[in-house]
Order: sequence, then structure tokens, then C-alpha cells
Amino acid sequence: MILLLLLSVALCSPTLAHQISPDAARLAAAQKAFDSAHWEEAAALAQGPANQSPDLDFLRGLALARQQQWNEARQAFVSAHLKNPSDPRFLVELAGVDYKQNNFPAAKRSLRAALRLGSRDNYTRDFLGTIYFLEGNLEAALKYWNAIDKPRLRTVALQPPPHLDTTLLTRAVGFNAPQVLTAEAWLSAQARLENLGVFSHERLELKPEGETFDATVHVAERNAWGDSKLEGALAVLSGVPYATVYPELYNIGGRAMNFTSLLRWDPEKRRAFGAFSTPAFDNPARRVQIYFDARNENWNLTNTFFGGGVPLSDMNMRRVAGGLELHSVVNGRWSWSTGTEIASRSFRNLSGLNSTAEKIFFTDANSFSFWLRADRSLWRVPERRFTLDSSAEGRIARTFAGNLGASGTVRGSLDAHWLPRATGDDYEMRARLRAGATLGRVPFDDLFQLGLERDNDLWLRGHAGTTGGRKGAAPLGRRYFLANWEMDKNVYSNGLFTVKFGPFLDNGAIADSSGLFGSRQWQWDTGAQCKVRILGSITVVLIYGRDLRGGRNVFYGTALR
Repeated sequence: MILLLLLSVALCSPTLAHQISPDAARLAAAQKAFDSAHWEEAAALAQGPANQSPDLDFLRGLALARQQQWNEARQAFVSAHLKNPSDPRFLVELAGVDYKQNNFPAAKRSLRAALRLGSRDNYTRDFLGTIYFLEGNLEAALKYWNAIDKPRLRTVALQPPPHLDTTLLTRAVGFNAPQVLTAEAWLSAQARLENLGVFSHERLELKPEGETFDATVHVAERNAWGDSKLEGALAVLSGVPYATVYPELYNIGGRAMNFTSLLRWDPEKRRAFGAFSTPAFDNPARRVQIYFDARNENWNLTNTFFGGGVPLSDMNMRRVAGGLELHSVVNGRWSWSTGTEIASRSFRNLSGLNSTAEKIFFTDANSFSFWLRADRSLWRVPERRFTLDSSAEGRIARTFAGNLGASGTVRGSLDAHWLPRATGDDYEMRARLRAGATLGRVPFDDLFQLGLERDNDLWLRGHAGTTGGRKGAAPLGRRYFLANWEMDKNVYSNGLFTVKFGPFLDNGAIADSSGLFGSRQWQWDTGAQCKVRILGSITVVLIYGRDLRGGRNVFYGTALR
């Protein structure tokens, strides 16, 4: 009777029942075999019915993985995860199986899911960072490595050794051994190096050396006419097809002092521009630029100026301006700039103007303006290779003429950039939204325009900016909205040049409260463009665009630097 009572208590007790559970016995035996490196025996002991403990599935998966039976190991880890979805261990080991089979996308998904479940072990973050590192996604790798104080630098070097002053270079890079390289430090270094204006591109290479890393910053430095005589010649002569040359001098005296200029002898739109820039107080994060700009242009406003008189088909504008700018890099995520400009303009061939409202825009006058701009990275998702950047600019001006006076302008933009593939830039997508408005009366040369024109950056790619070589074909006004979308696909590359091709879609509108300018309705343009990158420094852009409302076609080519 006592024996029966004891047996009943044992069967009813959860603790004793657990001690004599078949799953617990098998788990203990399988764990012993696994600890003794008897992988096959451990896998056999852990094999059981479908409803067995997830710990047995987990141990079986580990044993099968040691035998490199990847598919069977995957099934075991998946079974364990389905039984206990809140345990991150199963996802981490599943990622290991996917990694061994070179299925990096699946491995990353499992590791990110494990982190969302609360996994805080260093192994998971190190594993995920390593995969991104192997894919060449350094920013994503640093995001996860930095959480575990990695990568610690052993050395930092620049290749090839730049001619730039050592003090400037050291301040621009900003990080050194034996510190931990952070994503913020590398982004800030890139921004400062770009601000110097002497590097066409930079790339960071990390090489593991035990528990530390050797960092090499690969840079392409412009000196004198360019990185090489061929590159310098291409830069200077890239605009010859449209009657323009770009004389330039870089890194004068090794002090990041640069002179850039533009000379255009097109009889319809002559222009001379020159700018000299230098770091302020030997600080690579601060750059001062002085510039001069003179234009003598003929405009045909037959289709874009809605005055009541004779069409302005031969209006001439002469404009001379000079200014001072300061650009400051705060860190890798945002910067600001400010500047002032003094300008003088005069107009000729205005016999078609009748009313005072019309004549206001074409008043000979001098002006002074001050502007402030901020550029900010709003959202960075390095795992998805996606960025969303923004900019905002405000300008106040005073035009010294009786019928003009004070004015204010605001502009803003959002720029989204996405590389959909985990590695490389085979596909690239970009979307951009821009808007601006001016309050107050302004002279004609301060109007916005939407269209393809070399002196205009608000591209509506189905609208030509010129007619017979004369500006004025694109719609103008004091308020605009513009949306651009494009996708590029690599179609050819041989080391000297890269060819990209893809479609685009633009839409926008521009208006003016006077009723004398504007697009009258929303414009929709589509087409395709080809980009040819030469020697990594000059990009030739060839565009075919179609105005979907007007039915007109545009063929346009230019060189960007």
C-alpha cells in the first residue's frame, strides 16, 4: 500500500515526472555524446517524434551541422523555431547554416530577427556585422560592430600617399589607431575630405589582423590640372561640344586651395565664371569660396512670357555678380553654408513691354542678397542601402530700384537614394522632391525655371531650356514644385569607363502671381538617359525626353564633373 502511494505521488509530481521524462533522458544522452564530439550518435539520439522538445531539435541541428549536413540541420532548427518562436538561439544557428551555404540574405534575415527577439550576445552582432563586411557594406558592418566595441584599429594609412598638407589631412581623416572606428567617424571623414575639394572619391578598406584591423583610405587626389594629364585634359575640354572650357587648378601648394572656372563663347549665351576656395584657418571642415560670374545672354521668351505686347524673341540680359560663401561640415550627417552676393543686371531689346507690371521684371538694377542653407541626412538604413537626405535654404535680398525692393526666397528638397542589391551598384534608384517660392518683386534673372539648360539645376527632362540656342524655352516663375525619379542599370564597364542606362519620370509645375509667367498646368515628362562615367571623374549624360502633355521630344547631352 505504501509502495502504491509513493508511485502515485511520483507520477503526479511535475519535478519527478520531468526527471524520468523520455525527452529529458534522451536530451541528456545526446548532450553527452555531443560534448564528446560523437556527432553522429548525438544526432541519432536527438531524433524523435515531431512533437518532441525544441531543445532536442536544436541539439540535433547542432550535431548535423558539425557533420556538414546542412539541409537536415536547417530542418531541425526550423522545427525548433516553430515550436518556440521567442527563443533567438534557433534563428542564430539557422543563420549559421545559411552562411555556410553562401545564402547571405537568409542569414541576415535570421540574425536581424534574433536581435528583434532580444538577443544581446556579442556573437550575434559580430556575425551580422561580418556578413555585411564581406558584402562590402561597410556602414552596415560598423553599425553592428560598434555595439561590441569593434573594429579596433591597429594602423591607419592613405593610399596612394596624398600631396596634401599633413596637418590638413590628419584633421580631415579624424580617426587613428588604436581607437574603435565608428560609422559616424567614417561618415564625418568622408564629408571633410569631400569639403577639401581635392579628392574625386575615397574608399575605406579594412583588413583583419588578429583582433584588430588595418585601415587603408584609398583616395583619388586632384593636383594641378587633375589626377593625371589625361584626366585634366578631359576636364578642361569636356564642354567643347557646347562651346565651353573649364580651366581648373587643384591643391595649389598642397594646401587644398582650388581655382575652378568656366569660359563659354556661345554667341547666344556667353559666360565667364571663376571661383577660388580654401580651407578656413587650416580647418578641413570649414571652406571659404570667393566667386565672380559674368553673363551676356540672348533670350527668346515667345512661348514663356505672357505679356500683351510684341513677343520678346530677342531680349538681351547682361549680369555681373560676385560673392563670398562659407561651407561648414558639422559631422557626417549634416552641414551648413552661408554667403552673400552683389549683382548688377541690365536688359535690352524690350520694345514689346506695355504695362508697369511687365517692366518690373526687366528693370536695370543692382542688388544685395544673403542666404543660409542646411543639409541634413534624415534617415540612413545601411542594411537596405537606403538614404534620405534633405536641404533647406532661405535667402533675403534687396534690389535697389524704385519699383522692386526687398524680397525673400525659401527652397527645400528631399532626396532618396537606394541600391536594391546587397553588393555593387548594378541597379540604382533615385527620387527627388524639390519646391521653392519667392515673396516680393524680383528681377527677371531671379526667377526659377523648369527645363534642361546648362545653367539650371531644376531639370524637367522633357522640356528644352533653349530655342535655337537662346534661353527662355522652359517655363519660369516665382513658385515651383518638381519631382524627379530615375533608375540606372549598369550595361558595360571596362575599367576606363562605365555605361549606365535607365528610364526616368519627372513631373512639376511653376507659377507666378503676376500671371506673366508659369507652366499653366502640371507637366509630365518621361524618357531614358545614358550615363557614361569616364576615368571615374567625368560623367557624360545623354537624355531622350518626351513632354507627355505637349507631345514634344528632347535630345540633350552634357558633361557633369
